[in-house]
Amino acid sequence: MSELAYERRGSGPPLVLIHGIGSRRQVWDPILDEAARHHDVIALDLPGFGESPMWPPAPRPGSVAHLADRVESFLDDLGVGAFEVAGNSLGGGIALELGRRGHARAVTAFAPVGFWSAASRRYCQAVVTAARASAGRLDAHLPRIMASTAGRSAFCVLFYARPGRLDPDDCVASARALSGAPGFPAVRDAFGDLRPWTNAATGGLTRIPVTIAWGTRDAVLPFPQSRRARAALPAARHIMLPGCGHLPFSDDPRACLSALARP
Repeated sequence: MSELAYERRGSGPPLVLIHGIGSRRQVWDPILDEAARHHDVIALDLPGFGESPMWPPAPRPGSVAHLADRVESFLDDLGVGAFEVAGNSLGGGIALELGRRGHARAVTAFAPVGFWSAASRRYCQAVVTAARASAGRLDAHLPRIMASTAGRSAFCVLFYARPGRLDPDDCVASARALSGAPGFPAVRDAFGDLRPWTNAATGGLTRIPVTIAWGTRDAVLPFPQSRRARAALPAARHIMLPGCGHLPFSDDPRACLSALARP
């Protein structure tokens, strides 16, 4: 049995959904029901995030390569063969790695890691660390903060372009998932070893449908990084998500569903 927590629903070709650093599988909820109309959807919690336990000791813990290994093992345990995969941020990097290895039939990456400069990578590490610290420091006050539109807007604007639309209870749960994720430090630190994607290193990604989707109001991995993605993956479908933030699924669910690559 796999140790990863997951939710599975729908029928059709398998579609694996992978969240980002400090996040959890529920980030996909705004598009989950509709995606499950056409797919056997498997939304998972990465090791050390959400409801999944930490990984056992391993080389390069928290790296994209290591987490891709864990996702592959998880899917093998479930008996999943050929699959499509979509990922956000860290999960986007994992999705691309699975495609590079030839283990995915199609890849959709929403604002994936790995298309940054050294300076923008350090910025990403700094802002997600600050958000985690803030969530932990304000833990007792989170229900009151998230109960108001102004509070959600102030606290969640780093990740969402339209935080006022979010469910207050979900915001509290997500903030606590961020502050309490034991896998966060290793993943954040491993970003420093992640080599930026280049056209020469894309492997199997040249043989499958790949979509890169980026919110124009992304404050974690800002939209200009999409130009690096276009240069590294010129054959991919590149989509702009107007007015969307780093977690675009509640900002514009319809646009995110349209972005899912088709094999």
